Amino acid sequence: MTNRPTAMRVWRLVRPGELRLESVDTPEPADGEVLARVSVALTCGTDLKTADRGHARLKVPGPLGHEWAGRVEALGDGVLGFAAGDRIVGTPTAPCGDCAYCLRGAENLCLHLFEHMALGAYGEYVLLPRQVVNRNTFRIPDSVSDVRAAFLEPLACVVHGAGLLKLAGDRTLVFLGDGPMALLFVQLARVRGAGRIAVIGRHSRRLAVARQLGADVAVDANGTDPLEVVKELSDGLGADSVVECVGRPEAWEDAVALARRGGEVLFFGGCERGAAVSFDAERVHYDEISLKGGFHYTPDSVRRAWDLICNGTLTLDPLVTHEMPLAGLPEALELMRRREALKVAIAL
Repeated sequence: MTNRPTAMRVWRLVRPGELRLESVDTPEPADGEVLARVSVALTCGTDLKTADRGHARLKVPGPLGHEWAGRVEALGDGVLGFAAGDRIVGTPTAPCGDCAYCLRGAENLCLHLFEHMALGAYGEYVLLPRQVVNRNTFRIPDSVSDVRAAFLEPLACVVHGAGLLKLAGDRTLVFLGDGPMALLFVQLARVRGAGRIAVIGRHSRRLAVARQLGADVAVDANGTDPLEVVKELSDGLGADSVVECVGRPEAWEDAVALARRGGEVLFFGGCERGAAVSFDAERVHYDEISLKGGFHYTPDSVRRAWDLICNGTLTLDPLVTHEMPLAGLPEALELMRRREALKVAIAL
């Protein structure tokens, strides 16, 4: 017997450009599932892009929000390792473990990754499917706050992306963008022993945070030629590694221009569906520049991200600039749209 309400509030994206706070039935967890009461949810650039233009992998209409922490409200049959009242955090997806990509170790490309998702963190409860419960859900220790725990999913994406790069040693790294993902990358690169780190952005307050978190140089692209700064930082060669964290075609093209001969470029920011980019093919070929895509996360990168959170290795507090109640989500997304917020904590 439970005394939880039969109805719950949750923000749903009705169509791109239209969010609605609705009352829906509170779900009952089936076998292997967990129902969590959300304590805090963090805003995310992906949520903003989805709200504005939709998303190639997310159903619209549908619930929104995927970075959260909370407590176990109810357990489906067969769930082991968790109990009602436990503080927990989980990712929105987990791989099946059986498809061709999972069996090849590319679990972030799982063919069934988006079939069972834990979405709706901008709501009072979120239902975790069996796959997420079994592979990507953790109890939160007393030493870790809910807000810090809620960084699990974005940090897991950064850990996965960083694993595709050479970070340590006497190397020059450039991050295009000054949003939360770039700022997480800066810290991880510093922890892993990167030589010189530059952040290129367009927002002075965010660039100041980048310096605070470990960037050697933070360049305002509004009034400075980034290529000249990168050349000065790298003895005229260009960056060893460039990570694009903006998600715009022009930034993808800029990233290639900033790389040295023999350098590598990671396209981390997702562009709008159907977007096209162009590169100087001669330069990519003769300068032997490696172009890589970086998408999502694997269970291994999730575990590594959780260890970083629990160990207190990274500084996360400066990335949460505002706090609002559930009803304030549209205002929170507007703050992000105007680049006045890095992340907003939606507290329930």
